[in-house]
This record gives sequence, C-alpha cells and structure tokens, in this order.
Amino acid sequence: MREQVSILDGNTFLVSDRRGNIEPSFDFPTGLFSFDTRFISTWVLTLNGEKLHALSIDDAQSYRTRFFMVPGEPTHYLDAKVSVIRSRSIGGSFDEELTLLNHAEQDVELTLRLDIGSDFADLFEIKHDRRKKGRTTPTVGENELRLTYRREGFHREAVISTTAPADIDGSGMTFRVRVGPHGEWTTRLHIATIIFGARGEDIRATLPLGGNRSVATIRAEQNELIARAPKLGCDCEPLAGAYRRSLNDLAALRYESIALGVRLLAAGLPWFMTLFGRDSIFTSLQVLPFLPELVPPTILMLAGLQGSRLDDFRDEEPGKILHELRYGETAGFGEQPHSPYYGSADSTALFVILLDEYERWTGDSKLVRMLEHETRATLAWLDTYGDLLGNGYVWYMTRNPETGLQNQCWKDSWDSISYSDGRLPAFPRATCELQGYAYDAKLRGARLARTFWNDPAYADRLEREAAALKERFNRDFWIADREYYALALDPEGRQVDALSSNIGHLLWSGIVDDSRAAAVAGQLLGPRLFSGWGVRTLGDDQGRYNPIGYHVGTVWPFDNSFIAWGLWKYGFREEAGRICEAMLSASRYFQGRLPEAFAGYERNLTDYPVQYPTACSPQAWSAGTPLLLLRVMLGLEPQGEHLIIDPVLPHGMGRVELLDIPGRWGRVDALGRSRNPHDHQHGD
Repeated sequence: MREQVSILDGNTFLVSDRRGNIEPSFDFPTGLFSFDTRFISTWVLTLNGEKLHALSIDDAQSYRTRFFMVPGEPTHYLDAKVSVIRSRSIGGSFDEELTLLNHAEQDVELTLRLDIGSDFADLFEIKHDRRKKGRTTPTVGENELRLTYRREGFHREAVISTTAPADIDGSGMTFRVRVGPHGEWTTRLHIATIIFGARGEDIRATLPLGGNRSVATIRAEQNELIARAPKLGCDCEPLAGAYRRSLNDLAALRYESIALGVRLLAAGLPWFMTLFGRDSIFTSLQVLPFLPELVPPTILMLAGLQGSRLDDFRDEEPGKILHELRYGETAGFGEQPHSPYYGSADSTALFVILLDEYERWTGDSKLVRMLEHETRATLAWLDTYGDLLGNGYVWYMTRNPETGLQNQCWKDSWDSISYSDGRLPAFPRATCELQGYAYDAKLRGARLARTFWNDPAYADRLEREAAALKERFNRDFWIADREYYALALDPEGRQVDALSSNIGHLLWSGIVDDSRAAAVAGQLLGPRLFSGWGVRTLGDDQGRYNPIGYHVGTVWPFDNSFIAWGLWKYGFREEAGRICEAMLSASRYFQGRLPEAFAGYERNLTDYPVQYPTACSPQAWSAGTPLLLLRVMLGLEPQGEHLIIDPVLPHGMGRVELLDIPGRWGRVDALGRSRNPHDHQHGD
C-alpha cells in the first residue's frame, strides 16, 4: 500500500504522497476534494527538475502538515546545500507555503516548478474510471491560474494564486529564484475551491460559517469541542491515547451541509466524506454520552430528508431514512441515485432508536414532540414497505438493479450475506440484525408514544408487535443444533446459516431470549469469531471466510463496540471487557486511531493487527468506538433523571476516571478500577 498523508476540514480533504505531491490516480482518491469533487489532481513540486525527498513529516494535526524536504533520493542523500519546507493547511480552501533555504556560503540560483492540474473527477468516477462529459479550461491571470470545469449547469472552479512572481502557464507555475548565502525565499500558494449554484452564486460563501476558515479558527473550534467533552484520567495509556485521538478526529470530521447549513459528521476519509444514515446514527449513539450536542443536527437532517414517495431509482419509499447523500456531478446528473439515495434497510429503525436514546440522555422532549410525525412514519415503514413478503420481518431488495445497492444492511458489499457453505441466497433477504433493530425501535417508539405523544393505544400496539416479533424471530432464526442465530432468511424462509458477527447486534437490540444469551456470547468470544484482536465479521470455518475480505472475516471496530454494548446489556461484563481490551490493544498499533477495519488473523499469529489495504481512516464510527467502549466499561446508563454508574474494568486496566459526563442530570463523574464485578456504584 502506498503511504498517503491526508489533511481534512469537514468534507474538504487533501490526500498526497509522502513528498506532499499529488499525481493523477484512478484507483485511490489522491487530490484535493470538496463536496465529492476533486479540485486538484496534479500538484507536483520539483527543484531544478528533480523531485524532493521528505526527511520528516509533521502531521500531528488533522488540518495541517509540514514536510521538511531535500533534493535527491534517500538512497544517495548527501549533505544538501538547499532544503525546502512545505507547510500546508486546509479550511474549505487549501493553502501551501513553500520556503526555500540556502545552506551554502554563496548565492544560489534555482528553478522551482509546481505542476498543477485538475480532472474535476466525481468521487464515483474515481472508483469506476469514467470519462468526463464536461470541459476543463485553464486561464492564466496575474499571479494566478484558474481552472474551470463546466458541464451544462454544473460549474466548479479551482483558483490557484501565488504571492511570489512566477511564470504561469496552463499546467503550472515556475519560480526562478535567487537566494543569498544562508538566506531564504518564500511564496504562499492559495487554492480557492468554488462550487457554483444554480443562480451562479458561490454556494460556499452562502453557508452560515462561510466557505473558508483560517487555521486559527479551525484550531479554536476543535479545541472548544474537545474542551466540552468529559475529561478522562486513567492508568491505561492505549485508552488515553485512543480517547484523545477520537475526539480530535470527530472534531475534524464535522462539515457544513449545503442542504441545511448545519454541522454534520462525515462518515470517513476518503470515500465517505458525507452524510450516511446508518453511519451517522451509529456514530451519534457512540458520542451521545460525551458530546450530545453533536446529535440533533444529524437527527434533524435525516428527518428533513425522509422519504416521501416511491422512486425506484433512489430506492425511496415513504417513511424511509436515507442511506447516503452526495453533492457531485454524477448525482447531479442522475447517473448515480445519491441525491439522496435510500438503499439501506436498517437506518429507518435506527433513527427511532437514536431519537429515544438521545431523549433518555438529554431530556430534550421538545425534539421528540417536534418529530412525532416523522417517527410514526418510520415505524409505519417497518410494517409496510420494509416487510416485502408480508410475514412480519424487514426484508430488502433494491428497486434499482442498475446502480442500487444489492445488500442494504451494514455489511453492504456484494458477497457479505452467504450460507455457511459460501453460496449466496436469492433476494429479498431478511438479515437477523434488521429484525433486532425493528424490535428495539418498536419498544422505544412505544415509550415515546406513551410519554410524549399522549397515545397509549399506539404504545400498547407497538409493544404487542414487538413481543410477537421477538417470539417469531426466536422460532425462525435460531439454529438449535449449532446454538446461534442464522445470518438471514432467504425468500423461501430458509435459514442463511453462516456464523457471523451480526448476532452481537441482536444482544444490543434485546431480541435474544434470555435462555440463549449465554450461547450467543460464547459464540462471539469463541475461536471461530474472536481473533484475539476482536470479533470477526464471519466465522473462520465459513465458506466465504477471508481474513482480509471486507465483510467476510475482517474485524470492524464499530461492530465490536456495539457487540460489547450488547454483551453488557445481557450482563456479560467480563466478555464485554475482553472485547474492550482487544480493541484498545489494537489501537496502539494504529497510533490511537482505529481504522474502518483490519484483518481477521489470529492474535497469536501476527503479534499485531494487520492493516486492511483500503480502510477509511479516520472514520467516524471507528473514532466513536473508544467512546462507546468507555461507556460499557464504566457501566453508564441513564435512568430517569439519574445516571447509573456500574463500572467493571478488564483485568489490568487499573483506574479509569471520567469527569463531567453531560446529560439531563447536569454533569457527573464516574470512577472505576479493575476490581470485583459484583460491586456497584450509583451516581446522580
């Protein structure tokens, strides 16, 4: 895997190589991106025709990087007479300062060249290598190069300016530099990324926070967010490091939505820098005990874009919560259905779960009352469009076989749902965790109806439906001779019998019969699913198992955090602690930043978790994972106006102290030590 260096501010991000250069790529999104368009695809610096080599890279902060560079390859490095410092930052636009240092005792004359280009590729075009249908035009101005892309009403521009004089042509800038003995030369380059709206206005400038933000503003925003989060004190360095990194990454992943002008969390760099229904909801559940104010914008955005009609192309149905929202060219011209796209069968039930959990933490009954209509519509979807076969389960099958998603559960790659022998079932499919989410949503919807909507009859009905679903599910999905739940049902009602991590989500939702919970916990921590670094997505004896397959054997940190929460809910505190320990141990090998996924190899085989080659990092629900693990270890649970604190820490973790936990109770502190799991502690 090539080593990439990335910086980001919301959904504007830049990915370069370790020299700071960007060269056109059609397999990995290198370049400068904003709102799903690549504004710069070529950005290559040479000195006297030669590429530079980075001696050191300072990338400690998410929004800026510095490269300390010398001419020549590292294999034949000699004491350089000149060096270059390349300092860059991002904040809606992109800035790079080039400083050339002369270490000799006499003048030097040098030619610095920056090759610049843009293909204005849509993110989907990079994945699929499509040819552009519009035209790119370079225009040379005084100290600036303007690259303009037009396709009918779709208009984007990148404007590159320099503070030092340069010879500018349509493909870059050349600086002819004379530097005195031990002197230096500097230029500041600025790239404005301009997104034009239907009336020819720069959309960025119309956003409430404005398009371009300084490094000082970004730093202040991030510091302010982190300062609001509870303070962690602990003896476990991996936990402390992962917590710090998570807060930094969550701060960096916030972006300003064009649609509503609110701050949302992007799902992950580089492919998913936008709003995702499922990812945004799971991340919101993870961050709720720490930064509850991040949650309402996501709830409101998802409610505001709720499905209202039947649209096969977008997999839209009345009441359905979106899967993915894109702003790029292919979505704008209807070549992709992501404007928005509704192809997920789980985000609708998860919406109700999040709304209820948010109220339980914060006491914000106003939001629950305001969204009564939308929440009733989501619950209605479960029993109508969600139940494709009319037998009381949530099924999925895309209405758009051309560009829609085949699998519409969280494991949404093509081969993720299989029988134990590796065969793929027909559509529609009813995966097990969808039924768990529906069960949980009905129970939570009943609480909202009874407590806030003054509709006890509706609440009673939802509770009856949930009880019937639980009974039916435990009859139809349980594989008695193997002691686990089937991954799914096929259209004939047969069990899709692969052993998968999905059964952990069943514990989280509460649909598992108490008499079967111990067997499920045993499977999750057993040798087929548990690698030592975490629970694999698929058991290692299953037909499609591949330790480096996206959803068929890798370990997903977010998945593990919800499995740990599920184990906790059923009282399996020690087992939950084993997952917490595994995840935090793995995080050390990723500098505290858990990736989207990593390989499912046995812990005793590798001594360290093996990287998955194209994993997103940072990714929101991976950044949220250490936060949810903290909640599980400290046993945090809202109960009325109080917060229950019941810590059980993994052996050897020592002391964990979380101060100023926000919620309807004000702010409270939690303290835990590695100790006897039968002790209890309560906080108000």
